Amino acid sequence: MNRAELVVAILAGIVQGIVEWLPVSSQGNLSLFLTVAGTDPANAVQLALFLQVGTTLSATLYYRDDIATALRAVPGWRPGTAYSGENAIPSYVVVASVMTGVVGIPLYLTAVDLAGRVSGGVFIALIGVLLVLTGFLQLVSESVSMGGRDAPTLLDSILVGAVQGVAILPGISRSGTTTSALLFRSYDPPAAFRLSFLLSIPASLGAAALTVAEAGGLPGISPGAALVALGVSSVVGYWTIDALMRVVDRVPFWVVCFGLGGLAIVGGGIVSALV
Repeated sequence: MNRAELVVAILAGIVQGIVEWLPVSSQGNLSLFLTVAGTDPANAVQLALFLQVGTTLSATLYYRDDIATALRAVPGWRPGTAYSGENAIPSYVVVASVMTGVVGIPLYLTAVDLAGRVSGGVFIALIGVLLVLTGFLQLVSESVSMGGRDAPTLLDSILVGAVQGVAILPGISRSGTTTSALLFRSYDPPAAFRLSFLLSIPASLGAAALTVAEAGGLPGISPGAALVALGVSSVVGYWTIDALMRVVDRVPFWVVCFGLGGLAIVGGGIVSALV
Protein backbone atom coordinates (compact mmCIF):
# COMPACT_ATOMS: atom_id res chain seq x y z
CA MET A 1 0.00 0.00 0.00
CA ASN A 2 1.58 3.27 -1.16
CA ARG A 3 0.96 6.74 0.27
CA ALA A 4 -1.61 7.70 -2.38
CA GLU A 5 -3.64 4.54 -1.73
CA LEU A 6 -3.49 5.19 2.03
CA VAL A 7 -4.83 8.73 1.59
CA VAL A 8 -7.67 7.53 -0.64
CA ALA A 9 -8.51 4.77 1.88
CA ILE A 10 -8.69 7.26 4.77
CA LEU A 11 -10.81 9.73 2.81
CA ALA A 12 -13.09 6.94 1.56
CA GLY A 13 -13.59 5.78 5.15
CA ILE A 14 -14.48 9.30 6.25
CA VAL A 15 -16.97 9.74 3.39
CA GLN A 16 -18.57 6.36 4.08
CA GLY A 17 -18.74 6.96 7.84
CA ILE A 18 -20.54 10.26 7.40
CA VAL A 19 -22.93 9.75 4.49
CA GLU A 20 -24.05 6.18 5.26
CA TRP A 21 -26.43 7.49 7.93
CA LEU A 22 -27.70 10.54 6.09
CA PRO A 23 -30.64 10.40 3.66
CA VAL A 24 -28.19 10.78 0.80
CA SER A 25 -26.61 7.89 -1.05
CA SER A 26 -23.47 6.62 0.67
CA GLN A 27 -22.90 4.26 -2.24
CA GLY A 28 -23.50 7.04 -4.75
CA ASN A 29 -21.30 9.59 -3.00
CA LEU A 30 -18.53 7.11 -2.27
CA SER A 31 -18.69 5.82 -5.87
CA LEU A 32 -18.50 9.44 -6.99
CA PHE A 33 -15.44 10.12 -4.80
CA LEU A 34 -13.66 6.93 -5.90
CA THR A 35 -14.38 7.64 -9.57
CA VAL A 36 -12.97 11.17 -9.27
CA ALA A 37 -9.94 9.67 -7.47
CA GLY A 38 -9.25 7.52 -10.52
CA THR A 39 -11.04 4.24 -9.71
CA ASP A 40 -12.76 2.44 -12.57
CA PRO A 41 -16.55 3.06 -12.30
CA ALA A 42 -17.37 -0.66 -12.05
CA ASN A 43 -14.82 -1.11 -9.26
CA ALA A 44 -16.11 2.05 -7.59
CA VAL A 45 -19.62 0.55 -7.29
CA GLN A 46 -18.23 -2.67 -5.82
CA LEU A 47 -15.89 -0.88 -3.40
CA ALA A 48 -18.70 1.37 -2.19
CA LEU A 49 -20.76 -1.70 -1.31
CA PHE A 50 -17.84 -3.51 0.33
CA LEU A 51 -16.87 -0.56 2.55
CA GLN A 52 -20.33 -0.56 4.12
CA VAL A 53 -18.98 -3.30 6.40
CA GLY A 54 -17.26 -0.59 8.46
CA THR A 55 -20.46 1.33 9.12
CA THR A 56 -22.25 -1.96 9.76
CA LEU A 57 -19.92 -2.37 12.74
CA SER A 58 -20.87 1.17 13.83
CA ALA A 59 -24.59 0.34 13.78
CA THR A 60 -24.03 -2.95 15.58
CA LEU A 61 -22.18 -1.22 18.41
CA TYR A 62 -24.57 1.72 18.64
CA TYR A 63 -27.69 -0.45 18.71
CA ARG A 64 -26.17 -3.31 20.69
CA ASP A 65 -28.95 -3.19 23.30
CA ASP A 66 -31.70 -3.43 20.65
CA ILE A 67 -29.84 -6.27 18.94
CA ALA A 68 -29.40 -8.13 22.24
CA THR A 69 -33.11 -7.77 22.99
CA ALA A 70 -34.03 -9.07 19.53
CA LEU A 71 -31.67 -12.04 19.86
CA ARG A 72 -33.15 -12.96 23.25
CA ALA A 73 -36.60 -13.03 21.65
CA VAL A 74 -35.61 -15.42 18.84
CA PRO A 75 -35.97 -18.71 20.81
CA GLY A 76 -39.56 -17.79 21.73
CA TRP A 77 -40.55 -16.71 18.23
CA ARG A 78 -43.83 -18.18 16.96
CA PRO A 79 -45.68 -17.38 13.68
CA GLY A 80 -48.77 -16.31 15.57
CA THR A 81 -46.84 -13.77 17.63
CA ALA A 82 -44.36 -12.64 14.98
CA TYR A 83 -45.13 -8.94 15.31
CA SER A 84 -46.01 -8.72 18.98
CA GLY A 85 -43.76 -7.56 21.81
CA GLU A 86 -40.06 -8.37 21.48
CA ASN A 87 -40.73 -10.59 18.44
CA ALA A 88 -41.53 -7.56 16.27
CA ILE A 89 -37.93 -6.46 15.61
CA PRO A 90 -36.47 -9.87 14.63
CA SER A 91 -39.52 -10.55 12.43
CA TYR A 92 -39.13 -7.17 10.78
CA VAL A 93 -35.41 -7.66 10.12
CA VAL A 94 -35.81 -11.19 8.69
CA VAL A 95 -38.76 -10.46 6.39
CA ALA A 96 -37.36 -7.13 5.21
CA SER A 97 -33.92 -8.66 4.56
CA VAL A 98 -35.46 -11.41 2.41
CA MET A 99 -37.34 -8.78 0.39
CA THR A 100 -34.11 -6.79 0.01
CA GLY A 101 -32.38 -9.81 -1.51
CA VAL A 102 -35.26 -10.60 -3.86
CA VAL A 103 -35.32 -7.05 -5.21
CA GLY A 104 -31.67 -6.02 -4.79
CA ILE A 105 -29.59 -8.90 -6.21
CA PRO A 106 -30.86 -8.56 -9.81
CA LEU A 107 -30.50 -4.78 -9.62
CA TYR A 108 -26.95 -5.09 -8.27
CA LEU A 109 -25.85 -7.22 -11.22
CA THR A 110 -27.45 -4.69 -13.58
CA ALA A 111 -25.80 -1.73 -11.83
CA VAL A 112 -22.28 -3.21 -12.01
CA ASP A 113 -22.74 -4.10 -15.68
CA LEU A 114 -24.04 -0.59 -16.46
CA ALA A 115 -21.17 1.09 -14.58
CA GLY A 116 -18.68 -0.86 -16.68
CA ARG A 117 -20.26 0.36 -19.92
CA VAL A 118 -20.37 4.13 -19.34
CA SER A 119 -17.67 6.79 -19.07
CA GLY A 120 -16.71 8.35 -15.75
CA GLY A 121 -18.46 11.64 -16.55
CA VAL A 122 -21.73 10.00 -17.55
CA PHE A 123 -21.56 7.79 -14.47
CA ILE A 124 -21.14 10.83 -12.20
CA ALA A 125 -24.06 12.62 -13.88
CA LEU A 126 -26.30 9.56 -13.48
CA ILE A 127 -25.47 9.48 -9.77
CA GLY A 128 -26.42 13.16 -9.56
CA VAL A 129 -29.82 12.56 -11.15
CA LEU A 130 -30.56 9.72 -8.73
CA LEU A 131 -29.48 11.87 -5.77
CA VAL A 132 -31.92 14.60 -6.82
CA LEU A 133 -34.71 12.01 -7.09
CA THR A 134 -33.82 10.85 -3.57
CA GLY A 135 -34.15 14.46 -2.40
CA PHE A 136 -37.63 14.72 -3.89
CA LEU A 137 -38.66 11.51 -2.14
CA GLN A 138 -37.35 12.76 1.19
CA LEU A 139 -39.09 16.15 0.77
CA VAL A 140 -42.44 14.55 -0.04
CA SER A 141 -42.18 12.06 2.82
CA GLU A 142 -41.54 14.85 5.33
CA SER A 143 -44.62 16.73 4.11
CA VAL A 144 -47.03 13.80 4.57
CA SER A 145 -45.65 12.07 7.68
CA MET A 146 -48.08 12.09 10.63
CA GLY A 147 -45.87 10.30 13.18
CA GLY A 148 -46.86 8.33 16.25
CA ARG A 149 -45.87 4.74 15.40
CA ASP A 150 -42.80 2.82 16.55
CA ALA A 151 -43.54 -0.94 16.16
CA PRO A 152 -43.13 -2.56 12.71
CA THR A 153 -45.79 -4.69 10.99
CA LEU A 154 -45.61 -7.32 8.23
CA LEU A 155 -46.59 -4.72 5.63
CA ASP A 156 -43.85 -2.40 6.90
CA SER A 157 -41.31 -5.22 6.59
CA ILE A 158 -42.27 -6.01 2.99
CA LEU A 159 -42.39 -2.37 1.92
CA VAL A 160 -39.15 -1.27 3.60
CA GLY A 161 -37.29 -4.39 2.47
CA ALA A 162 -38.33 -3.81 -1.14
CA VAL A 163 -37.24 -0.16 -1.22
CA GLN A 164 -33.96 -1.10 0.45
CA GLY A 165 -33.38 -3.54 -2.41
CA VAL A 166 -33.88 -0.73 -4.92
CA ALA A 167 -31.34 1.36 -2.98
CA ILE A 168 -28.53 -0.97 -4.07
CA LEU A 169 -28.38 1.18 -7.21
CA PRO A 170 -25.66 3.85 -6.94
CA GLY A 171 -27.17 7.25 -6.12
CA ILE A 172 -30.27 5.91 -4.39
CA SER A 173 -29.96 6.45 -0.65
CA ARG A 174 -30.53 3.32 1.42
CA SER A 175 -31.16 5.21 4.63
CA GLY A 176 -33.06 7.92 2.76
CA THR A 177 -35.48 5.56 1.01
CA THR A 178 -36.07 3.25 3.98
CA THR A 179 -36.50 6.16 6.38
CA SER A 180 -38.85 7.87 3.91
CA ALA A 181 -40.91 4.69 3.58
CA LEU A 182 -41.23 4.50 7.36
CA LEU A 183 -42.17 8.19 7.56
CA PHE A 184 -44.86 7.52 4.96
CA ARG A 185 -46.09 4.76 7.28
CA SER A 186 -46.48 7.38 10.06
CA TYR A 187 -43.43 6.55 12.16
CA ASP A 188 -41.82 9.26 14.24
CA PRO A 189 -38.40 10.31 12.79
CA PRO A 190 -36.32 8.75 15.64
CA ALA A 191 -38.18 5.42 15.28
CA ALA A 192 -37.86 5.55 11.48
CA PHE A 193 -34.09 6.10 11.66
CA ARG A 194 -33.68 3.37 14.30
CA LEU A 195 -35.55 0.79 12.19
CA SER A 196 -33.66 1.90 9.08
CA PHE A 197 -30.27 1.60 10.77
CA LEU A 198 -31.04 -1.82 12.27
CA LEU A 199 -32.04 -3.11 8.84
CA SER A 200 -28.76 -1.84 7.38
CA ILE A 201 -26.76 -4.47 9.29
CA PRO A 202 -27.79 -7.66 7.42
CA ALA A 203 -28.20 -5.73 4.15
CA SER A 204 -24.67 -4.32 4.25
CA LEU A 205 -23.11 -7.66 5.19
CA GLY A 206 -25.02 -9.35 2.36
CA ALA A 207 -23.98 -6.68 -0.15
CA ALA A 208 -20.32 -7.00 0.89
CA ALA A 209 -20.42 -10.79 0.56
CA LEU A 210 -22.09 -10.51 -2.86
CA THR A 211 -19.44 -8.01 -3.96
CA VAL A 212 -16.50 -10.18 -2.88
CA ALA A 213 -18.06 -13.27 -4.50
CA GLU A 214 -18.82 -11.46 -7.75
CA ALA A 215 -15.38 -9.78 -7.93
CA GLY A 216 -13.50 -12.92 -6.86
CA GLY A 217 -11.85 -11.06 -3.96
CA LEU A 218 -11.40 -7.50 -2.76
CA PRO A 219 -12.57 -5.26 -5.65
CA GLY A 220 -9.58 -3.18 -6.75
CA ILE A 221 -8.10 -2.50 -3.31
CA SER A 222 -5.24 -3.98 -1.30
CA PRO A 223 -5.96 -5.74 2.02
CA GLY A 224 -4.10 -3.04 3.95
CA ALA A 225 -6.05 -0.19 2.36
CA ALA A 226 -9.31 -2.09 2.91
CA LEU A 227 -8.58 -2.44 6.64
CA VAL A 228 -7.74 1.26 6.94
CA ALA A 229 -10.92 2.32 5.14
CA LEU A 230 -13.09 -0.06 7.19
CA GLY A 231 -11.53 1.10 10.47
CA VAL A 232 -11.94 4.79 9.67
CA SER A 233 -15.53 4.34 8.47
CA SER A 234 -16.51 2.42 11.61
CA VAL A 235 -15.18 5.12 13.97
CA VAL A 236 -16.56 8.05 11.96
CA GLY A 237 -19.83 6.17 11.44
CA TYR A 238 -20.40 5.71 15.17
CA TRP A 239 -19.87 9.42 15.81
CA THR A 240 -22.19 10.30 12.94
CA ILE A 241 -25.03 8.10 14.20
CA ASP A 242 -24.79 9.68 17.63
CA ALA A 243 -24.78 13.21 16.22
CA LEU A 244 -27.60 12.45 13.79
CA MET A 245 -29.91 11.07 16.44
CA ARG A 246 -29.44 14.31 18.42
CA VAL A 247 -30.58 16.55 15.56
CA VAL A 248 -32.90 14.26 13.58
CA ASP A 249 -35.97 16.43 14.14
CA ARG A 250 -34.28 19.66 13.04
CA VAL A 251 -32.27 19.06 9.85
CA PRO A 252 -33.95 19.13 6.39
CA PHE A 253 -31.88 16.36 4.81
CA TRP A 254 -33.57 16.70 1.41
CA VAL A 255 -31.62 19.95 0.95
CA VAL A 256 -28.38 17.95 1.11
CA CYS A 257 -29.67 15.57 -1.57
CA PHE A 258 -30.50 18.46 -3.91
CA GLY A 259 -27.14 20.15 -3.32
CA LEU A 260 -24.98 17.06 -3.82
CA GLY A 261 -27.10 15.87 -6.73
CA GLY A 262 -26.82 19.20 -8.51
CA LEU A 263 -23.07 19.33 -7.99
CA ALA A 264 -22.71 15.75 -9.30
CA ILE A 265 -24.71 16.55 -12.44
CA VAL A 266 -22.61 19.65 -13.14
CA GLY A 267 -19.39 17.82 -12.30
CA GLY A 268 -20.31 14.88 -14.50
CA GLY A 269 -20.97 17.22 -17.41
CA ILE A 270 -17.58 18.89 -16.92
CA VAL A 271 -15.77 15.53 -16.78
CA SER A 272 -17.58 14.34 -19.91
CA ALA A 273 -16.58 17.54 -21.73
CA LEU A 274 -12.93 17.12 -20.78
CA VAL A 275 -12.53 13.47 -21.85
